[in-house]
Amino acid sequence: MLRLFPLLAALFLSMPAAQAQDSAPKVDGQIRKIDTAAGKLTIRHGEIANLQMPAMTMVFRAAPEIVGQVREGEQVRFTADRIDGALTVTSLEEKR
Repeated sequence: MLRLFPLLAALFLSMPAAQAQDSAPKVDGQIRKIDTAAGKLTIRHGEIANLQMPAMTMVFRAAPEIVGQVREGEQVRFTADRIDGALTVTSLEEKR
């Protein structure tokens, strides 16, 4: 059993970021500003528990496919994490 622990630890640490994001809670927000050239979204959002961040307005990095799917003023649900030291939107959907 003790030999299994290092193997499990190595497996967990090598898990892709996308799998780790599955557990991140979705947060309600509103797109305030879009900077397509810089790949950034300014979002007014509720508390983001996994980042220990209270409700506020914050700038996040986002992949081009995420930046391209939203409009300023749109209500969204999203997940975010710190990737390579930067706050990054990892998934985003229109709030219904």
